[in-house]
Formats: sequence, C-alpha cells, structure tokens
Amino acid sequence: MDLYATNPGPIDDSVLHEQEKHVSSAVWEGQERGALRCHEHTSKLDQWALTAKQLDLVKKAGFGYLRLIPAISLDNPLISALVERWRRETNTFHLNVGEMTVTLKDVAYLLGLAIDGEPVIGVTYTTCDAVCEKYLGKAPDPGYTSGGMVKLSWLKEFFSQCPEDAPAEVIDRHTRAYLLYLVGSTIFSTTTGNKVPVMYLQLFENFEQAGKYAWGAAALAFLYRALGNASIKTQSTISGCLTLLQCWSYYHLNIGRPKLNQDPLHDSFPFVLRWKGKQSGPTTNRDVGFYRKAFDSLKPCDVEWLPYTMIDNTVIPEDIRGNLILGRSKTMLICFDKAERHLPDRCLRQYGMPQSVPQAVERWERKSRGVDGGVDLSGKMESELNEWLDRRLHIVEGDEGVDESEYMQWYLNITRKFVGRPVPISSEFQKMNATLREIAHLADTVSTHGMDDQQIQSVTKIRYIAHECLRDQVGGSMIVSSTPQNELGKRGRGKERVRRKAMGKRRRKDDLDQYHAPSEVDDSQLCHVEVDVSQLCHVEVDHSQLCLPASEGGDTQLCPATNGVDNSQFCQTASVVNDTQLFHVDSEVDNSQPCHVDKEVDNSQLCCVNNEADDSQLCHAASETDPQPSHAANESDTQPSHASS
Repeated sequence: MDLYATNPGPIDDSVLHEQEKHVSSAVWEGQERGALRCHEHTSKLDQWALTAKQLDLVKKAGFGYLRLIPAISLDNPLISALVERWRRETNTFHLNVGEMTVTLKDVAYLLGLAIDGEPVIGVTYTTCDAVCEKYLGKAPDPGYTSGGMVKLSWLKEFFSQCPEDAPAEVIDRHTRAYLLYLVGSTIFSTTTGNKVPVMYLQLFENFEQAGKYAWGAAALAFLYRALGNASIKTQSTISGCLTLLQCWSYYHLNIGRPKLNQDPLHDSFPFVLRWKGKQSGPTTNRDVGFYRKAFDSLKPCDVEWLPYTMIDNTVIPEDIRGNLILGRSKTMLICFDKAERHLPDRCLRQYGMPQSVPQAVERWERKSRGVDGGVDLSGKMESELNEWLDRRLHIVEGDEGVDESEYMQWYLNITRKFVGRPVPISSEFQKMNATLREIAHLADTVSTHGMDDQQIQSVTKIRYIAHECLRDQVGGSMIVSSTPQNELGKRGRGKERVRRKAMGKRRRKDDLDQYHAPSEVDDSQLCHVEVDVSQLCHVEVDHSQLCLPASEGGDTQLCPATNGVDNSQFCQTASVVNDTQLFHVDSEVDNSQPCHVDKEVDNSQLCCVNNEADDSQLCHAASETDPQPSHAANESDTQPSHASS
C-alpha cells in the first residue's frame, strides 16, 4: 500500500517536530475540540464619537486606516479549521498545495498599517494605576483591572465622548484611551475577551513618535503567536486580529468565501473593506468538520496566489506602497515579548515566483515578558531586535529555473498532508480492535508457569495495556479492564455499588505503575471476558474458572480466581447486573464453595440471581455501549499538489 496514502505525515519530522502537541494529532485520534472561541471586539468601535482633532491625532499615530476596520461576523469554524493547518515550527499554513501564510504585504494591504519602522517594544507593567494615571489622567477602580490589564468597558465608559471644546491635554488623554481600545479590540486582542494590557499606552505618549512604529509587523507577530498557541491541542481559544486572518482567507482560498451582494464599484483602501456590508451564501452545515474536509481536498484551482493583482494600486497610499518590498523580508517580527519569524521563502508563489525547497528554519526561543513589572524588554531581546534592524538585507529572491515538482516531492514528505481521516475511522478501529482482541486473548491465556518475576510482570503489563486500549477505543466493541484478585478484595465486602461512567469522561482507576501482578499465575487462574456492542455480555468460563463481575458496561473487570472450583459449578446472571446483583469473593473459599451473595452455599448449590442454572448454563449480563461514528472524507487531486487519500 502507498505510504503517502495511509500516513498523514509528517514522514520526515525534521521540520514539523512538534506534531505530537499539534491539534491535528488529536483530531486523527478522534478527539474533537470543536470550534475555537474567537475574541475580537470590532462591533463596538463605532460607539466612540471622535472629534476632528482626535481623528487627526489618530492618523498621526499611524491608525488612520485601522480605525476603518469593519465589524465582520467571524466564522469560528473556518478560523478553527485554518488553525488546524497552522504550524508554529514554520509560521505557515500547511495545505496540500504547499505552504501559505499571512505576510507583511497582506497586513499592509488589508489593514493599512505600517510594516516598516521602529519595533513595538517597551517597558512591562503588572499594575494599572500608575500608568493610567500618567497617560489617561485617572486610574480605574480595582473591579476594572486584572494585573497589568484594564477592561475595555472602562475605557469606553469614561473616554468615548470627548467634548469639542476640551483642552488639548484632555483631548490627548481621550485619544490615547481610544487607541488603547482600538488595538485591544483588533490587532492585540487577548484571550481574556474583554481586557487589554496598559503597556501599549507608553507608545501613545507622543502621537508623532507613535506614527514611526511598525504597527503592522507587531500585529503580524501577535497573530503568529496566537495561531501557534491555538494550534496546540489543549487550547480552546484564539486571539489576535481575526478579521485580518478571515479576510486573508477570503482573498486567497475559495473555501467559505461569501458572495458579495454586489461587486464594489471602486476598490477601497484598506482592502479589508471589500468584505464590509451584507453578504450572501450558504451558512448551514458549515462546522469545523465541513471546512476540514474542504482543506483536506483543496484543489489548485481553489487557491489565489496573487489576489491583489486586479486591484487598482493607485488607491494604496504612497508610504505603504514604498515599503511593500519588506513583504519579502526574512526577518523577525516583534511585539513586546512576542518575537516571531517571518519566512517568505517558504511561500514564494504568493509573490509570483516559483517555489523551491526552502532553507531549514532556524529554531528560536519564544520568550515571555515574565511577571515582573518595570522591565525594559529591549534588554531581553537583543538578538531579535538585531534581526529586525537588518530586515532590508534579507529580501528573498526567486529562481525562475526551479522545478516545482521537486519541491512538492520534498514537501509531501515533511508535511501533515491531511487532518481528517481519509478512511472512515470506524473501519480502522474495527481492524485495530480485532488485533487488540487477539493480543489481549493471548495475554490472558498464556501460561506463566516457569517464568521469572520480570517475565511475569511483562506479561501482566501487556495484558493491562491491551485491555486499557480496548476499553478506551471510540466505537470499540469490547470494553474491559484487568484487575487482580487482591484489588477486588480491597473494593469492599458483600454488595458493591455499581458506578456508571461516561466513555469520554471516565477516569482510569489504576495507573500502570500501581498495577501489581501475583507472583505466580497459571493458565487456570485467568477469566476471559468478551463484550459485544450489539449482544449480551457473554462470559466464557472453563471448568476451572470463576467469573466475578464487578460492575456494568465499561467497568467490567477481569477476575482471576485464586482457588479451584468443581467442574460442575458455574456462575449465572439471568438479568442485567445492578446494585444488588453483584458477585464478590470477600473471604477465602475452599474447593466446594464457588461464590456467594451475602451468604454461604454448599457444594450442591449453584450461584444464581433470580433462578438456578445447571452445568450447561453460561453467565450473561447486559452491556451497553455508546456508538461513536467518526470519519472524515478526503478527495485526491491529480495536480502537483495532490492530497493522497
């Protein structure tokens, strides 16, 4: 069988070396986290009433275009599916057509922010009072703050209405509050959902100076970090400028792209405005799985490598157009403690150049600003700052003689080709369960007579692992665990309470290192339990075995009998095991005493519930399972970008 068709990758993990942490690994194993919670607050920006003087200051600070950002309804499932394709090892989306990313050029076009200038970095703050008093003229009440962050609602409540005849100092304070609210709602939105760090205020002290910062580069650094964090399988939220991310997808990928009710008569800058207003298109059944399948089966015709070529460049401001060459700068993007690599050499087709095999990514340390206040981060990020200072010296160039088929051969070996399973997960689990059943059966029936302690322990571990895997399988038809007799004895005497536990939320009762095997186990001391999803629980017992069910369903236990029994004695349960129908061996029994329920029986008595059983009867118990079908379709394409299925 073709390895490329069965292995999602990476086959060579030298590039994507964090695959085990990535959300795609969890999805492949059937662990769905659903749509991410997306935090952005553009909907309330129009509630600020800015005066003409304030608008002039906002423009000087470099945010004249960002303030126009529309309140676009975020498509959380689309964003979540994009995150499943993001790799923080390369700061790119890994699609079956190759790598793509949001570049500095995209930030300049879509948001109108400066991508050249001084790095956005400064002093950290762990409290709000002093910095707010200095730059805003008042400190927020304790209920509006959390560490070095202030609630957006406080800024809007006290600074959204500036009097027309206010003195210059008051205008400056109201404008700083607006700028903090603007960046906290868009490019620097946090996972708190309603707060913004006050450390940005120091950069708004002088509006002319604020206009010299590379806000676009900082916005991209922040988004890269947010995408990287959200791609870890344990995360459930995402922050950063999600309007930028979603509109980038609309321009570049024909997946989830809405239809505009009418084409714009003229191109407006920034280009994010193209998606402002009412849109039409199907919205039902578009969950994360829908978009995942679309990305897994992405075709070259669904990709727009150069989406801005048909746009009138005359609408682009001269200062923006003059720095677009930095869109091809291989450099470090900086936003305070967030430093992320910008790697355009991995996405040359987004610049109209053929893609060659890129250089290996130089790994870097993702630093944190720490918990101390008053720290100037410039001293902690010297190497990153030096890379940014040399940004114009590292402009990537293409090679017209490149054969992209060589690149695709290399790429398909190092990438994660698909996120969803191309083969229905249920059929794969059926094969897996069959193999695990055989392993469990062999481990249950193998004779340990003559083995030393280490060999016995190895057999015990194999048995434990096999049964634990079967117990946890999604859609598995056998749910068992292996528990030694002495553990049963510790559970309690007489009647025992049955605890029904959900498949997905069940805690493992025994860690591997707490599992202790008896020093001697022969093949007459094991009881094998099989449970089928659609049938009654059938317990096979040979003439020398006792079956002691300890609970229902997923908690069915393997029970080794420590004493011999007469060949004519069996354990019969004629109905579903409940709280009053449990079998336990809570004391020593001799060869004439098979089992009892709260009382003793003699050699002639068979152990039954509700009726008697003769030698031909078997032990049955009802078993319930929750079917959990899961599959993801995948289509293959004949283009060089082929996603194998």
